[in-house]
Formats: sequence, structure tokens, C-alpha cells
Amino acid sequence: MKTGFTYVMSDIHGNAERFNSIINQIELKSEDSLYVLGDVIDRYPDGIRILRLLMSLPNVKLLLGNHEYMMLEALDYHADSPPDPWDPWGKSKYIRVWYANGGEVTHEYLKHLRKTVRAEIFEYLKSLPLNIEIEVGGIQYLLVHGGIVHHILQPDSTYEAVWQRIKSSDKMPEGKTVIFGHTPTLHYQNEVPMRIWHGTHMIGIDCGSGSGFPGEGRLACLRLDDMKEFYSES
Repeated sequence: MKTGFTYVMSDIHGNAERFNSIINQIELKSEDSLYVLGDVIDRYPDGIRILRLLMSLPNVKLLLGNHEYMMLEALDYHADSPPDPWDPWGKSKYIRVWYANGGEVTHEYLKHLRKTVRAEIFEYLKSLPLNIEIEVGGIQYLLVHGGIVHHILQPDSTYEAVWQRIKSSDKMPEGKTVIFGHTPTLHYQNEVPMRIWHGTHMIGIDCGSGSGFPGEGRLACLRLDDMKEFYSES
């Protein structure tokens, strides 16, 4: 029999102040479960610190987000690949894409870590699932970062899963409520500051923690046992 609460958050984006605000509110205990739906890193400077903390907690499970995927693309997946004579940019194109999405602050922090620590982080990220199915209070939930894996027909399901965006008109899998991050909830409702969005068998929880607009973005956390919503406080 399950004890403790089940929490879900997403898209922390290296913002330690917002992350700590949520953690202080929910008072996560060893019997609780916390699911983080990707994008722990980038845009704010503390992404790797937060990621390493989450890695150390046995009651925390992560999904791979598109920002972790970009970091792996830039620093690990192609690290040993030979230069492509048809691509004058070479491997730097992955760095440029990552930096354009707020990755430079993460890269600068990584440069100061030992190679063994970096390798541990990369191996952990490569082991992460793309979707997780859980049941809380008799309700079946499918946790995703961006897209639903078994709805994807492209050969690279990882790329599609972390980059795909769910639309409010999409039909969800039979018998499941999908909880997702990746797409800020302002795309679904006009709420400032952003709030968790509840659609038809879908819940969006990216409330713009990575946003640079004052008063608009914040980190959100949803407790599935009673649907209580938590928001970071400035």
C-alpha cells in the first residue's frame, strides 16, 4: 500500500530560488515521490547543482527534457565523431543550438567539474525514460516532457518526445490523463502569472520558470493525491 504524496514538476531551468521555494513548501519526505518532467538545466545558473541534487535522491525520478538532450548533443553524443567535410561548422552546430536556447550558463558551470563527474551526469541523463506511467488515487497518468512516445512514428523517438508540443485539441491515450511540461501554459490560457492548465485528460505544468519576463513566469508543482497546486514565491 502506497504511503506518502506524489508530486510532479517540470522545467526548473536552473532557477534555484524558485526550486527552493517549492521544496520548502512541499517539505518532501522520504515516503513521498517527486517526478520532474525534464528541463532542469539552462537559462539560469544553477541547473547542474539542482540536477546533481535530484540525482542523489532515491524518491525522485526524472524524464529527459529537450534541454538535457541539447546538452548531450553538444557535449557527449558527437564528442568522438570525425569531422564532416560537408559541414563547415562541424560539431559546433550543436553548441550553437544549445547556446541559442540558454545553454551557455550551464556549459560554463560544467567546465569547472571533473571529467568523471561530467561523465556520470551524461550517463545518468542517457538512462532517463521519455515517458512514465503511474497510478495515483485510481487515476492513470502518463508523464511526458513534450510528446507521447507511442504516438510518434518518426525513427528518432527521443528527438520527437522531447521537442514535440501537445495541442489542446490533441486526443489523449484512452484511459489516461497526460501531464506534460515543455510548453508554457500561456499557450493554453491567459493567466499572469502563469498557472497550471487543466485540459481534457491533459494537464500542462510548465509555468515559465525559465522565463525572463518579471511577474510572468514561476515554477509550479502539482500534488496528484489531491490536485493541490504549489507555486514558487518571489
